[in-house]
Amino acid sequence: MSDTNTKQSFSDKWNNNKHLAFSSTLKEGSEIQNWILNRNGWKNLDEFQFFLKDKNRILDAGCGNGRVTKLLRDNSNKKTEIIGIDLVAHKVAEANLKNDENVYFYEKDLLLDLSDIGKFDFIYSQEVLHHTKNPQKAFNNLVELLNIGGIISIYVYKKKAPIREYTDDYIRDIIKDYDYDKAINVSNDITKLGQVLSELDVNIDIPELKELGIKQGNYSIQRFLYHFFMKCYWNNDLSFSENSAINYDWYHPQDCSRHTVEEIKEWFKESNLNILHVYEDFYGITISGKKI
Repeated sequence: MSDTNTKQSFSDKWNNNKHLAFSSTLKEGSEIQNWILNRNGWKNLDEFQFFLKDKNRILDAGCGNGRVTKLLRDNSNKKTEIIGIDLVAHKVAEANLKNDENVYFYEKDLLLDLSDIGKFDFIYSQEVLHHTKNPQKAFNNLVELLNIGGIISIYVYKKKAPIREYTDDYIRDIIKDYDYDKAINVSNDITKLGQVLSELDVNIDIPELKELGIKQGNYSIQRFLYHFFMKCYWNNDLSFSENSAINYDWYHPQDCSRHTVEEIKEWFKESNLNILHVYEDFYGITISGKKI
């Protein structure tokens, strides 16, 4: 994160929502856990555990409140050392995992030297790099921490349909100077919209509109607007305040880059990483690669 409002934005987010999505991330079969696993190429927890079983050191880079750190801890060998780093929330994560062994948290900026935390067999950095001033530099700094044969898995926001991009940036520009409470009030209104739309039991068939970036398909009303017009997140597995915090997470931080698959593949190629997995959905890009 940068020295703009982004650092303060995430500090406020995590200190006001210390357990955000924590239980849902750990709940087997939940929408959030499935989203994490599936976008990374793991069909279920068994495949996730198989992947982690030979990893001696794992890094959760940009760990937030530690919810994915805990998922990594619960599904890896107990002898595996797990490190979580974050610029503003490492203490929140540390408190959330205070009863877990062989897991450690540090305050770190991904754009600065990270060499003092050592080398890793697996680095997970998702929903983080796009909130830095220089995402590729942050990525390169993480690659430096990989052992030969080590794997890094990242997730970054993708460039979306033009109306969605416009709306998101329009709202982001309006609330950029709002304090947490005022920004949350805006987020609450957006969340109410997402909730109302989700409660409509209506699906619509949409033709392709290439000029607007709209893909042909059958969508619920909420997903159609969410994919192509504005982010109005709603997940029934979460409380209203948790849904609102997720919408806040999208609209308030000013460092919020979006990317293309081709661009991120170039990052991997330039860093001499063998690309193992590529996944693109409506919201982001997930790529994993091995250091050779």
